[in-house]
Amino acid sequence: QVQLVESGGGSVQAGGSLRLSCAAFGYTDHIYCMGWFRQAPGKEREGVAIIYTGGGNPVYAESVKGRFTISQDNAKNTLYLQMDSLKPEDTAMYYCAADYTYRPLEGSQYNYWGQGTQVTVSS
Repeated sequence: QVQLVESGGGSVQAGGSLRLSCAAFGYTDHIYCMGWFRQAPGKEREGVAIIYTGGGNPVYAESVKGRFTISQDNAKNTLYLQMDSLKPEDTAMYYCAADYTYRPLEGSQYNYWGQGTQVTVSS
């Protein structure tokens, strides 16, 4: 199994930037994909961005394309989400997820989740 620990959330004004980190511990060798999801109060959890550890292009939600960048540091077993040009509608709890098989951005089907980190964007 893999354990995921997020960090880097906080409060920022609209137009600002934050970088989220997700450290993976445990059985990390055969992770196939990792991603970021978010859930705002009263809304369903939605996929933000995912990356396939074996290569290929990351996948982004339309709402964050051009503003967010997902990346990974395999040596550190860490996933990142660079968030620029933040908007109030980006306010949510952000979760890191991972799995050992293919998972799409939609559906939140990942088996392993972190505890979440709060991002609040004020106007």
